[in-house]
Amino acid sequence: MSGIHWPLAEKVARRMAGAHPLEGTYHDALFARRAPDMVERAAGLVAEETGLAWSGIPSVAVVSRVEWAGANLGAFARMLAPAEERLALKGGLGKRLAARLMGAEVGALVGVLSRKVLGQYELVLPADGDRSGDTILFVGGNVLAMERLYEFRPDEFRFWVALHECTHRLQFVGVPWMQDYFMSLVRDLIEASVPADDGPGRLSEWREAARAGKPLMDDSGLLGLLATPAQRRLIDRMQALMSLLEGHGHVVMDRIGARELVTQDRMSRVLKSRRQDPRTKALLRLTGLEMKMKQYELGERFIEGVERHAGFSALDRVWEGPEHLPTLEEISAPQRWLERVA
Repeated sequence: MSGIHWPLAEKVARRMAGAHPLEGTYHDALFARRAPDMVERAAGLVAEETGLAWSGIPSVAVVSRVEWAGANLGAFARMLAPAEERLALKGGLGKRLAARLMGAEVGALVGVLSRKVLGQYELVLPADGDRSGDTILFVGGNVLAMERLYEFRPDEFRFWVALHECTHRLQFVGVPWMQDYFMSLVRDLIEASVPADDGPGRLSEWREAARAGKPLMDDSGLLGLLATPAQRRLIDRMQALMSLLEGHGHVVMDRIGARELVTQDRMSRVLKSRRQDPRTKALLRLTGLEMKMKQYELGERFIEGVERHAGFSALDRVWEGPEHLPTLEEISAPQRWLERVA
């Protein structure tokens, strides 16, 4: 056995995900019944706001945590299949044990995520030639839990989440080159992966960092800690892209929400403060999810900076081609990006 032990990953993910008490109740069923109409309404508003063309009709589903975890593990397995031999750890543990360890790690990460995710646009990842991945998912138990914990109005909160996921779909459907570019980054990152057999060299780097007073692990977590220089460059490109997409999604959902939803301001404040919860900081840093949380903030500041210097329409340049995407440095300095692409 080599690569990742996917059955173990699924078993661990299911255990970590658990089930919310309201999954499978009439609350869940009513949410699922109304979700397609909600997405259709959100899609029209998002297309008008962004100027990107909405095409086709995505599938819309309200799923359990376990179902969300299973869908994402399936997508990961398809993406990693061509490179699983390269990803298999080598050394004294042996391939079989290494595969189980990696399976447990992947399963644990996906299981933890399944308890936090509210919605997701599932990219089209061809499975046997179909296009079943074009789906907007809502994790019903998590959405219902947030509504009850913070006393959100269900119709407004669900629509607000739908705005965000519809924006993500438009980024990939309305920008012709985006999906291929994103998948090429994923493939390059996988192909650049190497067996973790450079122990002495990596330990020397960590000792140097410790002597210089630098943190061993930054917001990219274990992925960044174990990355080679080539992988690190790819991680930076991916982080820049995701910061742009997440920031754009948040700005669009907040703008439309401010016009359409009475409670938008409070919902936005609650979700932003939730990301800063110190109880989750250690886990986020370890897994690399802290990078995900920072993407929202960095991306929003980039979008707002572009608008402040040149107007919101200046952002249209970013959708013209991969060469116009901001670098990670430009995400923190939007004026530099404007100077480059103007």
